[in-house]
Amino acid sequence: MIETHMNRATRIAKRSVDIAAAITGLALTAPVLPLLALAIKLESPGPVLFRQMRVGRMLEDRTELFQMIKFRSMRQDAEACSGAVWASRRDPRITRVGNFLRKTRLDEIPQFINVLRGDMSLIGPRPERPEFYTRLESAIPLYSGRTFGLRPGITGLAQVSQGYDETIEDVRSKVMYDHAYAAQTFRFSDWLRSDLRIVGQTLSVMALGRGQ
Repeated sequence: MIETHMNRATRIAKRSVDIAAAITGLALTAPVLPLLALAIKLESPGPVLFRQMRVGRMLEDRTELFQMIKFRSMRQDAEACSGAVWASRRDPRITRVGNFLRKTRLDEIPQFINVLRGDMSLIGPRPERPEFYTRLESAIPLYSGRTFGLRPGITGLAQVSQGYDETIEDVRSKVMYDHAYAAQTFRFSDWLRSDLRIVGQTLSVMALGRGQ
């Protein structure tokens, strides 16, 4: 396991930025949230919000689980026949509105609520589903250590560098990015530069519609 040795200043600053960013993000997007909700509701039956169990931060005595919240981007019965599977490129289960939400990453706006609750951070490793976690932990060395002491993030170095997971090989590559990010939290100045760069890359992905 690769431990994170985030110092106190970085830990306090990171959590403070998370809270401020989540409040600001919800406030700025508040005018468009009803429009997004209406678009989702008009296109397909089912709830506007999608909730799913995810694996959170690993601590010395436990690994946290939480309900992640997103705008629904797939049909309500997306996994009725297939069970738990990763989304793929041009996934037929994704609705037209959902495709737009994913490309612009607007589907992730409700995750600001997870950030305020302390389930997630603005920036960190991608939160994985429990259904996949054990298999990935067995197949990929140091996989579980990627969230040791770190809350999973709405965005992160792995997410902006590679995109969504479709295969175990994708995840294997992302683990290296996750550990590289953890190493940047050792020093306050390194963490700050890293987070500012990731925020810039994330905004670029949103503006250019390169999300998946």
